[in-house]
Amino acid sequence: MTLPDIRHISQIARRAGEDILQIYAQDFDVQEKSDHSPLTQADMASHRLIEDALKQLTPEIPVLSEESTAIPYAERRQWQRYWLIDPLDGTREFVKRNGEFTVNIALVDQGFPILGVVHVPVTGTTYFGDIVSGAFRQENHGEPEPIQVTRPCATPVRVAGSRSHAGDSLARFLQRLPAHEIVSMGSSLKLCLVAEGKADIYPRLGPTSEWDTAAAQAVVEAAGGQVTDTSLQRLRYNQKDSLLNPHFLVFGDDTIDWKACL
Repeated sequence: MTLPDIRHISQIARRAGEDILQIYAQDFDVQEKSDHSPLTQADMASHRLIEDALKQLTPEIPVLSEESTAIPYAERRQWQRYWLIDPLDGTREFVKRNGEFTVNIALVDQGFPILGVVHVPVTGTTYFGDIVSGAFRQENHGEPEPIQVTRPCATPVRVAGSRSHAGDSLARFLQRLPAHEIVSMGSSLKLCLVAEGKADIYPRLGPTSEWDTAAAQAVVEAAGGQVTDTSLQRLRYNQKDSLLNPHFLVFGDDTIDWKACL
């Protein structure tokens, strides 16, 4: 299977991150979208840069972005391969100025992410991976270091949790776990914690959209982990009119019956 050079995709994500940081350093306006989620100039600046760059790099591959979701399913369902991007994942974290937001770029093929880049503008960290090369973490412009999930999982179990979206479903899941500790993080970085072996399980038992997860799923899977629905079926993309994900689990150690905790 031929893949675009992931280094080019990482460079695009970094350039988008630079544009985001310019706005992050200033006073910025926050608008509200129809679903009541926040939108800033940084979301749109990143969206435009990534969409233009990908269309130049791979003009034959369509692009679906959080900020261009009006493409009807009748058209999308014809796509065998497409780019799925979240120009600024964690806009709430961006508005809070806690640094835990990312640029997400994924290549989806036949419903599954096969390449992904997750860039953290504030720290300069980039996670990337694909089905051919494996998964890596790169600090700024340093040498990429290979990453992999922890197997068997740690004791106590390290659970990646959200600063913005904790709720009753997660509380019930935690009650059924053995000894555990919470590792709090925002945006798609929770999946990356599992990919690099710093967390064992990330249960997402609340709403997310497909652009929130695709890039990090590619990284997790390239690192040897799994991203599944609550029936332990691999998370798929572009299978329906709605772009909402089901509840899902992200884990490294597949010898544990995580489903029993639901």
